[in-house]
Amino acid sequence: MKILLIEDDLDLGNGVRIALADQGMEVVWTRQLEDAARHLDAGGCDLVLLDLGLPDGDGISLLSRLRRERRDLPVLILSARDALSDRLRGLDSGADDYLVKPFELAELLSRVRALARRSYGFDGETLELRGLEIHAPTRRVTAGGKPVELTASEYELLKMLMMRADRVVTRRMLEEQALPGSQANASNSLDVHMANLRRKIGEGYVRTVRGVGYVIDARAASGKERT
Repeated sequence: MKILLIEDDLDLGNGVRIALADQGMEVVWTRQLEDAARHLDAGGCDLVLLDLGLPDGDGISLLSRLRRERRDLPVLILSARDALSDRLRGLDSGADDYLVKPFELAELLSRVRALARRSYGFDGETLELRGLEIHAPTRRVTAGGKPVELTASEYELLKMLMMRADRVVTRRMLEEQALPGSQANASNSLDVHMANLRRKIGEGYVRTVRGVGYVIDARAASGKERT
């Protein structure tokens, strides 16, 4: 899981980053709204931890923009604003959860896991969809209970698709987030990796959306999938 942490306090931000990384999560940490907006525009983020009082503005403005453009991206507000009116404003503006500072890192981790479960069916360790399972700490993949050996790139592609089940992931996002630079620059590299991934996990999972990207449907489609 890739988390965008938007927090200007150096000590708190570093503590949160380390705690999340220790749980196997990838963290991108930024301290300003402008930098956060740039990362969000690039895509590939699965969850946002958002401070409200930032040096270049109020986090609510970024949250409002997110809800206009990416309604399904989970957002957890981290703020010292503890008044009921502040919490209601944050939740009414589109946040999925609100945690008041100071907080225990254990509670933050629990809330992140709960939000990931609600949004992606991901408990921080295991992703499961129609008999296809990823165990994130060990990077172990099984299909129908049988182990599947994947390359690093194939694993990242599968994880991205499963994290976004029922949502089309664009070719550009897959190439930028899952493939090393030299591979991403090859014109047919993504197609080759996807063909190998399909062969290894079996038919009926990855569906091509021509001219856009790929998707894994939460429910199996009737008939043979189109490639």
